[in-house]
Amino acid sequence: MPRSLKIRSHSHGPPTRLSRRPPKGYDGWTRFPPPGARNVRFVPAVLLAFIVGGTAPRIAPTATAADLAPTKETVEFRSDDARAHVPERFRLAPHAFPVEAAKKFDLTYSGVEVFDVRFPSPVASPYPENNTVHAEYYRPKGKGPYPAVVVLDILDGKQIVSRGEAVWLAQHDVAALVVYMAYYGPRRPAGARVRMLTPDVDRSVAAVTQTVLDCRRAAAWLAGRPEIDPDQLGVVGTSLGSFVGGLAAAAEPRFKNVCLLLGGGGLVDAFYDHPKLAGLGAVIRIVVGSKDRLKKLIDPIDPLTYAEQLKGKRLLLIGASRDDVVPPVALERLWEATGRPKILWFDATHVGAALYTFPAMRAVVEHVKQK
Repeated sequence: MPRSLKIRSHSHGPPTRLSRRPPKGYDGWTRFPPPGARNVRFVPAVLLAFIVGGTAPRIAPTATAADLAPTKETVEFRSDDARAHVPERFRLAPHAFPVEAAKKFDLTYSGVEVFDVRFPSPVASPYPENNTVHAEYYRPKGKGPYPAVVVLDILDGKQIVSRGEAVWLAQHDVAALVVYMAYYGPRRPAGARVRMLTPDVDRSVAAVTQTVLDCRRAAAWLAGRPEIDPDQLGVVGTSLGSFVGGLAAAAEPRFKNVCLLLGGGGLVDAFYDHPKLAGLGAVIRIVVGSKDRLKKLIDPIDPLTYAEQLKGKRLLLIGASRDDVVPPVALERLWEATGRPKILWFDATHVGAALYTFPAMRAVVEHVKQK
């Protein structure tokens, strides 16, 4: 374990080459203590994230039947999408939808309550299971008003990363709603091989679009919560969640504070010849054809397409300078296109960025608390 870790932060220019030496244009190196030196209460939070959804007893002893009873409400979705310049693909007419929430457990020593939340998706896919949106709400104990974010998970989709982030956020007085993306978790039909991302490009585009619209309904529910400041809503997405989160931020006017970790834009250029996707890429090339044709199909769900909408957000980008999954150039493209917002670079690979959890989450909390 190294005695110190390094992070690069800049707002002037991207690295001219990926190296351990700070390139011209950076504000310089900021040294951080080893993981665990500060905010040690995140350690039990991560452990709890692993067991959330398991079979171990999780309800605080003081919980009563009334505490655990589900509550039902009707949420009004109000938005003048045309006036707000919401991209056509992601527009929703004003409407009402039902939401059911039930207390799941207390994180007594963390000062956090966790609720299961369900509501219908505004999109009717061919699979009934996928048409109910499942989410977990991590609520700081107190009256608020608190800022709140929608949290979107990595490709793995086991919600370990998103739950860990949500606990950290809630411990620091930011309410967090972990939303299952289309075809993940309880939204995946039993026995079916359907996934959100597949070689079937049209189906993948439809699933990502559905998830973005689900996040818009999630924003409406959060905005109506009495403990939430509706003017401090945002999105936190990691890896795959950062790509979808960028789209959700561009589509939902209520999302103002946006944190995209280990993502980027220009998807086809970034992944078309990616060595880790050689098998999938070959299938896509057979099914779709040329790279230009694939770009036309993917552009509607590429965050780079909506860079103008993202310029109007308070945007924080976090990347790994040696990322071997999402090429760093993809984050640089998004950074340039969105007006060079604040960006942090960690000297790490994609998975190795986990070593920087503490500085990353400190930066995220600080960012989403902005007014």
